[in-house]
This record gives sequence, C-alpha cells and structure tokens, in this order.
Amino acid sequence: MLRLMVRRSRDVSYLSEDPALELDGLRDGPAQWWLRGGGDVQRSDDAARVLTTSERSSVVGYDVIVAAPRPISILVALDPEHASSVLLAHRRAVADALTYLEERALVVRDRRAGEDRDVPGEWSQVVAFTHGVNRHGEPHVHDHVLVGARPAGATNVLDSRSLFAHAPTADALYRSSLRAGIAATTPYAPWRSFEGVEHVTGLDEGYRVLWGGHFAERGVKRHWTRDEVRSKWDADLARFETHGSPTVPVRSRSHLDEHTFRAALDGRSTIARRHVVEAWANAAAFGLDATRVTASVDVLYPVLRDSRGVRETPLSLRDARMIAETRECGPRPLDARELASWRQRSRDRSIEVNGRSR
Repeated sequence: MLRLMVRRSRDVSYLSEDPALELDGLRDGPAQWWLRGGGDVQRSDDAARVLTTSERSSVVGYDVIVAAPRPISILVALDPEHASSVLLAHRRAVADALTYLEERALVVRDRRAGEDRDVPGEWSQVVAFTHGVNRHGEPHVHDHVLVGARPAGATNVLDSRSLFAHAPTADALYRSSLRAGIAATTPYAPWRSFEGVEHVTGLDEGYRVLWGGHFAERGVKRHWTRDEVRSKWDADLARFETHGSPTVPVRSRSHLDEHTFRAALDGRSTIARRHVVEAWANAAAFGLDATRVTASVDVLYPVLRDSRGVRETPLSLRDARMIAETRECGPRPLDARELASWRQRSRDRSIEVNGRSR
C-alpha cells in the first residue's frame, strides 16, 4: 500500500533516530538510504534538507509511505535466508514507484493567459527509511520516503492534486514490481487475486491471521533489536494455527489477466493514462517490472505517451478496453518484443459492442 502524508515540519528525528535494528543483518546498510542526493543518512539535518518549499506555502514536503503486502512481510520473518533478497526487491520496487511519481505526477501549475499548464519537475533529493515491524512488533516491511514540496529549480510548490491522483497507480506499479522481483530472486511466487488480495504461493493463510496488523489501540513506538523481535516472532509462532493456502490461478505467469484489466476500467466515463497503467499493473497477477508495464501501455496507447498531471488526455471506455483490438487480433501476443502475452478473446467468441453482438 502507498499512502501520502503531508508534512508541515522539517523535524525528521522520528525517522532518523530509529535505526530499525529489527532488520540488522538482512537489510543492505542502515535504515536510511538515498534515492537521490547525498550526505550522512544518519544525520537528521541532512535528511531534513530534502524538505523544500516556497515562501507562501506551509507544506514543506510529503512522506510517501510504501508498505509491502502482508504476506511479503511475513516471508521476512519466516525465512531469514531469503529475507535480504525480499528486502532488496522491496527497495527496488519503492524506487520504481518514486520514478513513476516523478515522471507523471510531479508538476507545477503555471497559469498564463488565463490557462493552466502543468510544468514537469523533479526532486533534487529523496531520502527513504526502511523498517520491518509495526508498533506491535509484527512483521511489517515499509519505507518512509521523504520528498520536498518544491521541485528543483521551481519557484512554486508542486500540484498536490496531481500527486494524490497518481498515488494509486504508483502503488500498483510498486506491487507489480515487487511480485516480479521476489519471483526472480527467491523460491517464492507472489500473486494477486482477481479480488485484489496479495498472496504467496504455498504460504498458509494462518500467518496472515496470526499477524493481521489490526489492533484497537495504535500502540507505543518502540525500537526493537534484532534479538528482541526474533524472540517475539518465535513466541507468536507458538500460537500459529493452519488455515490452508488459497488455490493458485491456473494461468501462465507471462500472461496478463484480461478480465482483471477490463473490470478495473468499468464504470469510468473517461479514462486517463494513470488508470490504464494501474489496471495493467494489477492485471499482471504474478508481477511485471514497472518499466515494462509503462512501456507496454505507451506502445498500445501512443496518444497517452505525454500525459502527466491531472489534465491528461482522456480515452473512452471502449478505446481503453481495446475491444476493437481484441476483435481484430484474436488470441495472440500484441507485441512479442516488449509486451507480456495478452490473452485475447477468440474471433469466434461473441463480444458485446455498443449493445450489439458481433
């Protein structure tokens, strides 16, 4: 899950003073890491320089919280041997999500001659903090990514509407990249159900029940050591009860689920590039690298290639769902060089177009 939190204070001691020792020996380096920029990552003053704003704005930046799906966090607790690979895949997927936000959501509104324009921007510095537990000591891999409100070289702050509008798409790309990254570097195969629930093949649902992450009270902030959190997890596992594993869908891992893609777009009168990218990433049930997702969309929808901000080029539902392309192409990959295989409907199968069967 990706969430955006508005920051009005440059005090980042809450993050910089937490070394996240629960991931010692598993994470590459300290909890703090630079996506862009430099300095001593353990100094709060260096991290606080990321938060930039204008004289007229009280918002100094945003905390982009990127949390791994529950089953992925559970893998880190259950399998220390492959936990480092899982965490590395998580950080790479976090970077993919931030890249998307910068390329498509980071704009500054410029009003000239009575018209608003979205001027592209970029962040001069981005710092992140990787943690592995929640306030109750349960497995919870997540990053706090700090970005400034004013892009590099700009005089005004970024358009927050655009940032929030693109957040669901960045989240979908993060999870798709994460699924693909873990499958490529570990023995595990994460997958996403049609209902949008993230799973790991063979992982018992009893672990999700054991570490559900839902409590009546928020809990007190605590800095766990590696030994302390391992002892707690061992004690928790003594209460584990098996619930079985969900049935893995019978489909090729190189395919996108046509039904998931189409269902994600139903109900929208107009569709923007961000909606198509989000639907495509979620339709890759077993994951797909974020750059492949966006490249695939740009090949299929060239009219959307330059879309960014909230004033994107709109598509109709019919064009976005590729009904005509589906009918003409039949069951074949759309572009074997760049695209994952797309399960097309057969020519002989009846398709409802504009209320008529063809």
